[in-house]
Amino acid sequence: MTRAAELLDLFLQYCAAECGLSENTLDAYRRDIRDLLAFTGARSGADLEELSGARLVEYVDACRRRGLAPNSIWRRLVSARMFYRFLLLEGYVRSDPAEAFQTPRLWQRIPEVLSVQDVERLLSAPGHDTPLGLRDRAALEMLYATGARASELCGLNVGDVNFEYGFVRCYGKRMKERLVPVGRRALQALRDYLQRGRGQLLRNEGESALFLARGGRRLSRNTLWQRVKKHALAAGIGAGVHPHTLRHSFATHLLSGGADLRSVQVMLGHADISTTEIYTHVDRTRLKAIHRKYHPRG
Repeated sequence: MTRAAELLDLFLQYCAAECGLSENTLDAYRRDIRDLLAFTGARSGADLEELSGARLVEYVDACRRRGLAPNSIWRRLVSARMFYRFLLLEGYVRSDPAEAFQTPRLWQRIPEVLSVQDVERLLSAPGHDTPLGLRDRAALEMLYATGARASELCGLNVGDVNFEYGFVRCYGKRMKERLVPVGRRALQALRDYLQRGRGQLLRNEGESALFLARGGRRLSRNTLWQRVKKHALAAGIGAGVHPHTLRHSFATHLLSGGADLRSVQVMLGHADISTTEIYTHVDRTRLKAIHRKYHPRG
């Protein structure tokens, strides 16, 4: 397998575990990016680094000559942008050749969120009497309490949690550090896990990871995604729930409760407030539904 193919596999793993994308979407990304790699002849990380915007224009022209519809070409550009955004954030490349391409606004999706009641059912799904149950309950509580990404949660060390002041230190994209407040329920779930669960999973006394897998190593994003899905099914919510769903729900519920957009931006670790503004669209959708339901002329 070439280095470029390995990076594609890492990208698809990220999309599945971190973003919870469907198999159909993953298959589309796989086909589109393989098509791009075949056209450019990229085989190594250096080849991907050297890919230019001009070469992407040539690729678009080649797609047109092959008779592809405009929507299909746009989809390939979206796939290229997502792939290079991942490579850039993970430090595999230093520039994004797809950055200059403007994609249609129809590609921006309003994120799916859970109701407060569904969140409560999900957080109550893991058991209290096993190390894995205590771990999963603490992990779910932390995802919803902090809006952390799956990679951020899995990257937490024991020393990153300040129980006295109720804060957790998260390391986001490009290792950017931020402090996020943690509520009492999440802190209590963490205490229960640390006191009665983590020690039974621990195999190496020098392990600093907060959340441990069954074998004593740091919990992976894939395992976290599988556990969230398992508990969502057990709670009767459905199979489409993933760690990012709790991040979306965290932001939406804060704004619905009256939090200001700037504070939510800081807690999510968004560099640009326009990224956070998508959650105001979610809230407006909810308000529209309420208006239709209760207004005499809704």
